[in-house]
This record gives sequence, structure tokens and C-alpha cells, in this order.
Amino acid sequence: MSASDLADMYVHTASVETYTGTTADGVDLYAAAVNVACYAEGQRRVVLNADGEQVVSETTLYADPASAATFAPLSRVTVLGDTSRVIRVNTFTSGALDLPDNIAVALT
Repeated sequence: MSASDLADMYVHTASVETYTGTTADGVDLYAAAVNVACYAEGQRRVVLNADGEQVVSETTLYADPASAATFAPLSRVTVLGDTSRVIRVNTFTSGALDLPDNIAVALT
């Protein structure tokens, strides 16, 4: 099985502006927006950010693992009419179980 086995479940589209850093003046920089097929689940959860701090995630996106790098922490994501920031990305691989792989993206 492959991640494409879940493609029928990706009924939403996220517009993602990947965070690329900051200028010397402290202005955040982003790549041009790209669309990523996903499944958006609006549910509040407490997650750990990249610094190990507990933060509240309002939405989780599930998508193909090939798009993982697009969802760099702090990237801007617009889905279902709301713009959020990426907290973290978890990659789920099944290994020898031969199940579909996916990523879970926690958004503010």
C-alpha cells in the first residue's frame, strides 16, 4: 500500500505558504502558496511544539507524506476559510504492516 491509497479521503485543500526564515529586521519570510490535498479535522488538542512546550492546536490536517516539508513549523496554512500556523508535523509510516502512510499537521 502507499500513501495514495488515502487520496479519496483528502477532500479538503490547504493553501500553504512555507515558512523560510526571517529577515535581519525580524520580518517573517514565506514561499509562494501551494495547494495541498488533505483532510481537515477541527478538534482542539494540546500538542508539543518544536521547543517541547504545550500549546493548543485547533485543527489537524492529514495529508500525503510527500508534502511534509511544505508544512515547516510556523508556515501559514489557510483551510476551510481560516488561516493558521503550523505547530508540528508527525509522520506515520506503517513499515512491514503495508498500511497507507500519512502525516498529521497540528495547526494553531
